[in-house]
Amino acid sequence: MSNVRVRRDVVVGVALVMALGAAGCTGGDSKAADDKPSSTASATGGETPSAGAQAALPGSLTGQKLSWRRCPAPSVAQGADGKAPGSEWQCSTLKAPLDYAKPDGPTIGLAMIRAKATGGSGRIGSLVFNFGGPGGSGVAALPSFGKDYAKLRSRYDLVSFDPRGVGESRGVTCLDDRATDASRSVDGTPDTPEEMRAQQADLKKLVAACVKNSGDVLPHVDTVSAARDMDLMRQVLGDDRLHYFGISYGTELGGVYAHLFPRKVGRAVLDGVVDPTLDPEQAGIGQAKGFQLALDNYMTDCAKHTADCPTGHSRQAGDQWIAAFLAKLDGKPLPTNDGREVTQTIATNGIAATLYSKDDWKYLTMALNEAKATGHGNLLLAFADSFAGRDEKGRYNNLMPANTAVNCADAKQRYTQDQVKEKLPAFRRASPVFGDFLAWSLPACTGWPVQGNWTTPDVSAPGAAPLLVVGNTGDPATPYEGAGKMAAGLGADVGVEITYKGEGHGAYNSGNACMTKTVNAYLLDGKVPAKGTTCS
Repeated sequence: MSNVRVRRDVVVGVALVMALGAAGCTGGDSKAADDKPSSTASATGGETPSAGAQAALPGSLTGQKLSWRRCPAPSVAQGADGKAPGSEWQCSTLKAPLDYAKPDGPTIGLAMIRAKATGGSGRIGSLVFNFGGPGGSGVAALPSFGKDYAKLRSRYDLVSFDPRGVGESRGVTCLDDRATDASRSVDGTPDTPEEMRAQQADLKKLVAACVKNSGDVLPHVDTVSAARDMDLMRQVLGDDRLHYFGISYGTELGGVYAHLFPRKVGRAVLDGVVDPTLDPEQAGIGQAKGFQLALDNYMTDCAKHTADCPTGHSRQAGDQWIAAFLAKLDGKPLPTNDGREVTQTIATNGIAATLYSKDDWKYLTMALNEAKATGHGNLLLAFADSFAGRDEKGRYNNLMPANTAVNCADAKQRYTQDQVKEKLPAFRRASPVFGDFLAWSLPACTGWPVQGNWTTPDVSAPGAAPLLVVGNTGDPATPYEGAGKMAAGLGADVGVEITYKGEGHGAYNSGNACMTKTVNAYLLDGKVPAKGTTCS
């Protein structure tokens, strides 16, 4: 098995887990925000539907003292690589109510990590990160991306955490490793009654395993509870307001926090933005379009710049080649060196994994050339494994079960296979490559033991401080249009939309000098950019 691995600029997008030089910067004058926001009385905004009212938290929780210590290597559930982070990183555990409706009841331990600010008297406070998923471990991710945020550490303690149900925060456990391998081999785009029955049976097996192994935590891993965890975190860290950097799903979490606690919003950046107005069907169609756009852009670039481009020397030729390649895999999977097979589903996941960053397009070329020249799928399997959270020892982190558990605790919608059949034409129009897979992922919450909280999340945040909402025109996982919808949902005086004309998921980690300068000026100096500022 090759050790080439895809580096994604965030942990994962809004879950495409199927089968399951200086750049130009344009903009108007900026306005200044307070360097250190003043303390305001605690206020709770409008409630997210069906979330229930929040009772006052006991002093034993709001007044707890965190015991920081040297961090160990990440666990398997977090995504172990066997290496402990550097000595600048410290870890601790925050106690939060398991059920916020019962604040004096059982607690859940939330794993946290930090690197203290280096700027001495210039310290603003803590900057809390969520890297997405849902299901991504912040404890494992933040040190991995630490160098990208080194400038921000001059004035902030960099802080992240494993959200409830993730990693070492009572990570949701469902199937064991061998059963997960088997589940991933089930056809993600069933074409026959037998394949549809197999998909249904696989889903029932997954739900039963989740209930057996994590039934007590499943009702409490919703995004509203995670947002409340962040407000408790803010209090325990000693900050008057929450300074926040949310990426991908982390933007939805940030929007829900702003809705619940508008007067506690400090400087907040939402990057790679989830569209809060879309239900799962609409989001799936949007994501199908986003990944198809990224794939088309890859094929255009490959045809133009790569002599041995596997998809041919035009995008149109690429469309035909990819379609034929994946269709063939539906009946004849590719062999690999470790004995597993690359099915159509696994190959599509492997392709998707390389579309999160333009830097990874070269790996997609390598993988498709391997398949084309040798008839083997080692690289596609490696990328699909990375996408699914499987390490080279065959161990899975808890990304996929946590992702399912959070999504199903949030969304009320439940889809049947008959409904999927009706919706397939629309998904196929959105993407001939990814449409079927995203359509057939819709029943993932059918039969789930927890009812969802909302049809779509409420992110309205009247009275909140300005939030930076960053959209990337080439984003495959969270299409660009979502940034405008999030900014509008937050409110005209709250959401400040800026644009990156680029490729990949998210913008700040792209290396674009204009984007880095704009976001840093906001977070470090309180300079709110003009709405419509664009970097390219």
